[in-house]
Amino acid sequence: MYICFAEYRIMPEHRAAYLAFSDELVQSANGALIVYEGTDQPSLFVELWSADTEQAAEVIKKERCSERSPWRRADSWVQGGREKVHVWTFRPVIPAPAHSASPQ
Repeated sequence: MYICFAEYRIMPEHRAAYLAFSDELVQSANGALIVYEGTDQPSLFVELWSADTEQAAEVIKKERCSERSPWRRADSWVQGGREKVHVWTFRPVIPAPAHSASPQ
């Protein structure tokens, strides 16, 4: 599994609008997207987009960064504007351990 990761800080006065808007986009992502907020840094948000392949993650990244992305609506809510939206693709380097069957 690959991850497309986006990180940014939403200005506190736009937090409620951002949460309502991002909820709509998460619902339309069919389980491929989760949005988190920092517990130590309120208003710091990350998006985790899951993809089966590196190519699929790169497609997500390209779409997320494109001018036509629905996320562009939130750019004015980002502290520092669009330039402060950081998007990366991550690949697995240490696989999760397989669950073994119960000892018999």
